[in-house]
Amino acid sequence: MFFALVLLLLSNKTLIAGGLDDLVLFERNEAGFVLSDEAQTAPIFLGESEYEGVKYVANLFAEDLKRIGLAEPKLIIGDISTEKNIVLIGTVGQNPVLDKLEKSGKLDLSDLRGQWEKSLVQVVENPFPGVDKALVLAGSDKRGTIYAMLNLSRDMGVSPWYWWADVPVDQHSVVSINVGRFVTESPKVKYRGIFLNDEEPALGGWVRENFGDFNAKFYSHLFELILRLHGNYLWPAMWGKAFFDDDPENGRLADELGIVIGTSHHEPLGRAHDEWRRYGSGPWDYSKNAKVLTAFWTKGMERMKDFETIVTVGMRGDGDEAMSEGTNIALLEKIVRDQRKIISKVTGKKAEDTPQMWALYKEVQDYYDKGMRVPDDVTLLLCDDNWGDVRKLPNMDAPKHPGGYGMYYHFDYVGGPRNYKWMNVSQIQRVWEQMNLTYSHGVDRVWIVNVGDLKPMEYPISFFLDMAWNPEQFNAQNLFQHTVDWCAEQFGEAYAEESARIIDLYTKYNHRVTPELLDENTFSLENYNEFERVRNDYRDLAMDALRLYNLIPIEYKDAFDQLVLFPTNASSNLYEMYYAVAKNHQLAEANDPAANNWADEVQKCFDRDSLLTAHYNQQIAGGKWNHQMDQIRIGYTYWQQPEVRKMPEVFRVEVPEMPNSEKVFVEGDGYVSIEASNFQQSKGSDKIHWNVIPGLGRTGSGITTFPQNEYPADTDSVYLKYAIRFNTTGKLDVHVLVSPSLNFNANKGLRYAISIDGGEEQIVNINGEYRGELGQWQAERIIEKTTAHEITTTGVHRLRIRLLEPGIVLQKILIDCGGLKPSFLGAPQSELKKPE
Repeated sequence: MFFALVLLLLSNKTLIAGGLDDLVLFERNEAGFVLSDEAQTAPIFLGESEYEGVKYVANLFAEDLKRIGLAEPKLIIGDISTEKNIVLIGTVGQNPVLDKLEKSGKLDLSDLRGQWEKSLVQVVENPFPGVDKALVLAGSDKRGTIYAMLNLSRDMGVSPWYWWADVPVDQHSVVSINVGRFVTESPKVKYRGIFLNDEEPALGGWVRENFGDFNAKFYSHLFELILRLHGNYLWPAMWGKAFFDDDPENGRLADELGIVIGTSHHEPLGRAHDEWRRYGSGPWDYSKNAKVLTAFWTKGMERMKDFETIVTVGMRGDGDEAMSEGTNIALLEKIVRDQRKIISKVTGKKAEDTPQMWALYKEVQDYYDKGMRVPDDVTLLLCDDNWGDVRKLPNMDAPKHPGGYGMYYHFDYVGGPRNYKWMNVSQIQRVWEQMNLTYSHGVDRVWIVNVGDLKPMEYPISFFLDMAWNPEQFNAQNLFQHTVDWCAEQFGEAYAEESARIIDLYTKYNHRVTPELLDENTFSLENYNEFERVRNDYRDLAMDALRLYNLIPIEYKDAFDQLVLFPTNASSNLYEMYYAVAKNHQLAEANDPAANNWADEVQKCFDRDSLLTAHYNQQIAGGKWNHQMDQIRIGYTYWQQPEVRKMPEVFRVEVPEMPNSEKVFVEGDGYVSIEASNFQQSKGSDKIHWNVIPGLGRTGSGITTFPQNEYPADTDSVYLKYAIRFNTTGKLDVHVLVSPSLNFNANKGLRYAISIDGGEEQIVNINGEYRGELGQWQAERIIEKTTAHEITTTGVHRLRIRLLEPGIVLQKILIDCGGLKPSFLGAPQSELKKPE
């Protein structure tokens, strides 16, 4: 039975790390464990000797049960009382009650003992006198127990992003746990974490507005998120910040919760870069200032000696820069030796007993390639090129490095060829391919990813940490299924597939060129219709996202906006803007006045970018995320971001003012098309005038006479004239399109007279006698009348339409010169220009 249950777990198909199929039911299951029903929720028991971090997370677990809609459970630390059903939370070796259950043969913990972050969920029958059932949530260590609780919360519907992305929690009145032994195996990668970096102005502005500083109040939310995502490692924000120095509570809380705090590749021995600015003296140069640097590093090590940590060793130049030209390898190796002496002296243990890491970042890899070495117990942190492309991997034929290998990866970067900080540009297909390559070469000690401001990198962070837990569960064919599973967790099954498709495509588009690198020269206007095509693709995707937003239940809208709609819509707007810039430049160079229309479009998109930013900052979730979209993305001129956003340069073509009366419509492609409101001459009477009705009609505006009850006298001549330059001679058909006014005048019908160059008029009754045409007029919202006219010479001619009754609304005139093609709306208006 035990083998069958474990096998069931291992065959679990979910790609969300820690998810346990068949564990939770939202109905009474008397054969299993009724965690909560309408009457009460089972009390939660922890031992007095339990880790403080486990007690802290037990409170989060109790809050999760309330979020689901269940009654608040009692949280009891100490002896177990006689309750029908209880929840028992404990860590192997820290909870005597678990030991007692194991000795009685009712619980087997042998496969947890001595393991790393392994957890167990199991219903135990009759565990103690007076207790019918116990739901045991146990871990091999502190984090294993924490994961047992948070995994169950997740299986009950609490997304890790419930706070960080406002994902709602479905409500339930009954929750049961199935019978079985549900084990979450140890992760494949030991340390799995994120690096908050380049955090100004977005994250920094948000943190200061909400928490005052990067203090424990802020970090408590981040620590909780990391644990819910099955991470255990953090490089904290470091530009102008110092994790341990800014708030002493930061380090204590991290250690309590099992968050391993490291420091970035240029911050040795736990000292933040900004601490050198605050407390350092002299040059950041070990060959000249070793005594001061040694004291500086010693204080850092003393501060974190009792915390679980990975100590960064080595040295780079001040401020994330390379060391000075000619730095010798012997000096760098001495720095590491001296740092290890500090570690040993402060901890009172051998240096190799404290986990350490040496980051082969940028030029440091060159030192390694030239022969620099560190002791075997030090983890070698390999790095990508800051753009998601792995630079170096272990030699598969070389002896195994005892300290293991790590990988420092990027979803965000400040540097050449240009920053990418604003939007998620990480395509999980590429992340998987590169990290799978990494894992296949034995890199499994540390995976850390630079996530910038955290938001809006929610999905790639989830994927990275899920993959870090078990890279072997992923393959090229099931990557999209992870996106679907993740979207189902945030928005529900009904909207998962389409949400996943949109995320998959917008990250594909943003990955091929980052928003900061995108400009009017990126795509070709001339070849393959490329720029218009990619603009249209993104615009279509934004429309799909907006349609889904309108369909999704209201409680999911804030989350969907943050995770899907905003990134798609805002990125699409940039494509529209730069396409407009490209068109403006192309047409301006040709001195084409149409360039001005595209200049106006650039301005609209630039303004819209600002409005979208305001929407994210001030409207989503009631303004909860103010400043998170403050990152500038428009106006770059080199790798570093500009101080202020700046609209791309546009050009305007000087167009001499010329009234319509001096222009002519020009035949082209075998037709002339005229919007009726664009006449060259109009004539009314002392009682009748012409008036345009803006927007009336199928394509342009309508024009008719007013007052509408004033009928032209026989002596009146109320008309419109159109100047047309014909290139064709012969008999031509003139199609006049009018609104479907009916014969309200005692069925006499409404008439107009049409002529060319003052020739004989043809009288046309649009609706006097009709036989079955009414249905077509109603369906098409138009009446079309055709007359034939003879054009004997090329050049400019004048078409006149004279109204004989009020109520005729002219919309469009189409003249077939031999090339007019059938269409519902009619050909677009012909060119209107100055006569030659």
